[in-house]
Amino acid sequence: MMSVVERELELKLVLSPERSIPVPARLTYRTNDPYAVHIAFHIGSESPVHWTFARELLVEGVFRPCGHGDVRIWPTKVAGRSVICVALTSPDGNALLEVSSAAVAAWVERTLRVVPPGTESDRLGMDEALAELLAPLPADDLWLRDPWAADESPSQDGEA
Repeated sequence: MMSVVERELELKLVLSPERSIPVPARLTYRTNDPYAVHIAFHIGSESPVHWTFARELLVEGVFRPCGHGDVRIWPTKVAGRSVICVALTSPDGNALLEVSSAAVAAWVERTLRVVPPGTESDRLGMDEALAELLAPLPADDLWLRDPWAADESPSQDGEA
């Protein structure tokens, strides 16, 4: 059965050191996609902007800088508050976001209780799917027989 862990929160889009704007967002974790976290940013357009990246990246980013390329995450303090910075890069542009460390850490902890680290592959059902794929079917007997077995009868003149 699939479980979903969600949290609505408000991030700040950093425009400059002195200016930021609020961005409502939803963090989502689904047990049927156990390695990923999903963030939907509600930016006032017809549809939200979606980002998906490794849950492990967010787990590590709560404690220390991590990531490279499109998603980078690090903890810091801003005006005495503990925040997590998320830098996103895409062909459409770059964004630097700040979010409360406590809010993200609590949400990450909930995801870790639902699917503990190291058990993600159990949720994918790969072993069951592979067993089903490789299970013999009744018709397989016909295909697995030696097609040349009928030609191996002893010859009439005694030669083999």
